[in-house]
Amino acid sequence: MMAGSQWELPPELCCRPMAFVALTGLDVVYNAVHRAIWDAFCANRRADRVPISFKVLPGDHEYPKCRTKRTSYEWYIPKGILKTGWMNKHLNLVPALVVLFYELDWDDPQWKEKQSECATKVEIVRTSLQGRNTKVAVVLIQKKTPLPPGEDLVASERAAALCNACDLSGKSLFVLPHTDHLVGYIIRLENAFYEHAQTYYYTEIRRVKSHKEFLNKTTHQLLFVRHQFKIAFFSELKQDTQNALKYYRTAYSLVHELRAHETNMLEIKTMAGFINYKICRLCFQHNTPLDAIAQFRKHIDLCKKKIGSAELAFEHAAWMSKQFQSFGELFDEAIKLGLTAIQTQNPGFYYQQAACYSQDRKTLAQQLCQAGASYPSPEPGDTQSGGLDFYGQRPWRQGHQSIDPPDAEKEKMGIVALQSKERDVPHSELIIALLSNAVAQFKKYKCPRMKSHLMVQMGEEYYHAKDYTKALKLLDYVMCDYRTERWWGLLTAIVSTALRCAYLMASVRDYMIYCMELLGRASTLKEEQKLRIEKNLIKVLKNEVPEAEPECDPVSVTAARALWNDRMALAGSNEFTIEVQDYIPFIQCKAKFQAPSFHVDQPIQLQVFLRADCPHPVSFHKLSVSLSNQEYNQWCVVESVGQESMSLLPGKTKCYNFSFVAKTEDVGKKIEMTGIELMLGSHDGGRCVFVGWRGAGGDAASTHEALLASRSSRRCGRAVEARQELDWDSLSMQPSTMIISRVPKISVQLSHQPPALNNEMYCIRLTIQSQEGGVARDVKLTAGLKPGQDANLGQTTHVTLDCSKVCDDTSPALLPDIPLGDLTPGQQLERCVYVKCVSTGPRVFLFHVAYSIDTSVEGRQIVCKCHKDETVTIETVVPFEVSAKFVSTKFEPLERVAVDIPFLLMTDILSSSPWPLLLVSSSLQLLTMTTNTAQLQSQLQEVVLQTDECASECFCLRCPPLTNSSTTVATGQYLISWRRKSSGADSPLIQTAVALPHVILESVPLYIHADLPSFGRVRESLSVRYHIENRTALVQEVEMAVEPSDAFMFSGLKQVRLRILPGSEQQMLYNYYPLMAGYQTLPQLNISLPRCLTTNTHTLRRFLPQRIFVKPQGRQLDDASIAAA
Repeated sequence: MMAGSQWELPPELCCRPMAFVALTGLDVVYNAVHRAIWDAFCANRRADRVPISFKVLPGDHEYPKCRTKRTSYEWYIPKGILKTGWMNKHLNLVPALVVLFYELDWDDPQWKEKQSECATKVEIVRTSLQGRNTKVAVVLIQKKTPLPPGEDLVASERAAALCNACDLSGKSLFVLPHTDHLVGYIIRLENAFYEHAQTYYYTEIRRVKSHKEFLNKTTHQLLFVRHQFKIAFFSELKQDTQNALKYYRTAYSLVHELRAHETNMLEIKTMAGFINYKICRLCFQHNTPLDAIAQFRKHIDLCKKKIGSAELAFEHAAWMSKQFQSFGELFDEAIKLGLTAIQTQNPGFYYQQAACYSQDRKTLAQQLCQAGASYPSPEPGDTQSGGLDFYGQRPWRQGHQSIDPPDAEKEKMGIVALQSKERDVPHSELIIALLSNAVAQFKKYKCPRMKSHLMVQMGEEYYHAKDYTKALKLLDYVMCDYRTERWWGLLTAIVSTALRCAYLMASVRDYMIYCMELLGRASTLKEEQKLRIEKNLIKVLKNEVPEAEPECDPVSVTAARALWNDRMALAGSNEFTIEVQDYIPFIQCKAKFQAPSFHVDQPIQLQVFLRADCPHPVSFHKLSVSLSNQEYNQWCVVESVGQESMSLLPGKTKCYNFSFVAKTEDVGKKIEMTGIELMLGSHDGGRCVFVGWRGAGGDAASTHEALLASRSSRRCGRAVEARQELDWDSLSMQPSTMIISRVPKISVQLSHQPPALNNEMYCIRLTIQSQEGGVARDVKLTAGLKPGQDANLGQTTHVTLDCSKVCDDTSPALLPDIPLGDLTPGQQLERCVYVKCVSTGPRVFLFHVAYSIDTSVEGRQIVCKCHKDETVTIETVVPFEVSAKFVSTKFEPLERVAVDIPFLLMTDILSSSPWPLLLVSSSLQLLTMTTNTAQLQSQLQEVVLQTDECASECFCLRCPPLTNSSTTVATGQYLISWRRKSSGADSPLIQTAVALPHVILESVPLYIHADLPSFGRVRESLSVRYHIENRTALVQEVEMAVEPSDAFMFSGLKQVRLRILPGSEQQMLYNYYPLMAGYQTLPQLNISLPRCLTTNTHTLRRFLPQRIFVKPQGRQLDDASIAAA
């Protein structure tokens, strides 16, 4: 008789067919060499080795007998399509090759005797294989490594003799040296065995094909299917999968050509399922998954209507389920081997369909298998052999192929027996296993809705299987998905099933949760159903047994009542806390602080809104709000007085107001609602349930409802404002508020004259006036650079209150907590803060005034700390720009300065300040230079510069000879003392030091300068004296010549040659007689130094004046003319 697992595919069908090779002559238990050889064959076989199935058999093993070959099929009527043992026979019983292992060396002294013994063993093997085409081979196990072919003549002779004695071909004799390279020799042997096996299966295919000519399509239809299946199976054993697929497809077409009726329907479907499995497996193996899917769909379309006997319709459902399951397993296996699946085509769909057919099987079994029918005796499935001869046949009529059953009574008893066995099948377990596989696949391919849908089905199956704990766990897991996506009808159905589970388990907590949800606004139950659930909830709150849920199993209800009675007796477990934030309960809760922030001198007010969605009013005894600072919780509780309870009317919103005073130490802190609790029931003999919401309330549907409400309010405009009653959905939650300091009642005013000037003591005048009704105590000022700006600003900004001196680098950028004493009402005080900015750019300055004041809030005296901040951005600019240049005594620009020759330093101060500047004094700090005058005196004392005005100074300097050979020297600094014109006389002066440019020095061998009057007059003689100094350590010869000029006549030496001693001076006197008025060019003096060729005339005469102003000749005025004038 077929067992409950009759629909499982046979293992020999599901495995990969491999050539079967039997190894004889190996003692793997007691012979270590033989054991090593066997391990090399079967242990750690890699994928690159040939596909062979090895088995060690004794030398005299009895192989299955070969039946007499049929010469004619003329009168032969087949009894079935495929025998149940045929695949196993060729996989594990009938070898393609038998290999005899024998220990024999070529130089063995007992060669003749052992040769004879080996031949005898080969003959024994042949005898046991009589009638089979199985090949026989001999492997000689030798101790020595053989010589290359042709070199060992003895081996060649003895090998030929052994082949003759054993009636073997030379290709069937092998030598296996037992050396270190054993695995390598074994692999070579395997390849040779594989070739022999290929030949055997090729022969078998030809043998089966040869039968075709004897068959006719009238009586031998079954044989056509059988032979095509056998050829395909042999092709698989031969590893010719392409041909195998071709023959399986032919067999599949032929099996559906068979004439189907009730007696052979199961056999046809069974064989169709086997062949379909093989085709799909090979398609996946060939990496053509679309072909596999197309074949499977075709298979299902052809077979889904072949139900067979109506009394055994559950068998068809079971068979269909197995088809989908098997294909799903094949699909999944292909994916593990590298196939890529997609969301819309993955194994999950096939597991799901298999589960659907299993559910149909369960339904049909419940309809067809009556509980009263007894199992027939004797069992109609008893057979003499104890098993089926052909796949898919009934045990009580094996080999029967006619349309009508041979024995109607036995047929009826067989059907009753199958129905009886079907009642014992654990249908729910099968369905759950398939659904579980489908869920895993849909989870893998990210199909959340399919996963949730199947998990609901799993939960319902667990419910039907009376495993209520697992059912509840699964259903509870998926409920959140349906709440999030707002599938209210589906959610109601799931929660209803969960409620039945909770009732049958007598799980008080879960029962109350699901009652609350089914009474809520998301429930689609009818009013009378909600009334029944509400009554049951009230009973549970009163510690009474609730009424049974409808559609529950009567036996389970009886057991559940006993459990509920036990729960009533447990007095210690009558308090429950239920967090409903993730559910949609029948009481809605929203809470909010009335403002996002409160001053510390204001009472903090919060509101809790409650609304009931159940049919009848709801009573409760306590409402409490938990805050992040638990010290305030005592002010946020409302309790019923005495026996009276508070109630909520259905569909009406009720508001509860709470108020408390914040502590001064909480200023700057946030107060949050951490939870809200509502107490249902009472301690007086009943159950006490604390319904809790996290934060400010709300539940799984609140967010979406608030979004819809905001959209509708925007559409409706002011129509919403006209409603008098609160619109629940438009109520917003405010879960937190900030405690901020009391509003200061003081005024802080700043007066200053921007912008600030670089390095000056910039005065900011601060005026503070109290507008408080009482005394402002401990007034403190924090002034300076506002924190959080660039770090470099903190190092270049200095703040002080002392105006008597300029602050240095030690002064801070921010002066904290400067005590200012107390301020009486209306009192005003002033302070000056001085800021020194070393660098330019904008800066933000902070003036923070803090104080304490006594005040009362709702009758409580508190000390409030108030503060007021004022900030100001001040730009810092450069007050003036200083430029300096070096010129000669003729005011010509100098690139180089001659040593020990006077030159001029010109400085310009250009004001860029928007305010007038007072330049008090200026001075030079010289490093290497000396002044050419007795005492340097500032030419800018008490000069006032307006915007864009410029002040200049001129200093005559001389550079003394230097001891070192440096050509570039530092000049020194230009110091300017200044302040704003508007600042007081006692304000400190700002000292600005400007570094003067470096100068390039040069030495001149001869210094020539001239003494001449400031002007001349036409036709009046003017004398010019030239001084010639030798600045070298050598005697210098000087050649001088005066060039004639049209504007002057002159007297003196026109050309002269002089010798001047080192450090001495010569003078030359000339009288010039001007001939023309105006600026005239003096006669040019040509000078040359024959001993100093590097010096030219131009270099020497650059110190001489080039021009002079000549006045016209005046008239002599007589006394009369003067008098007339």
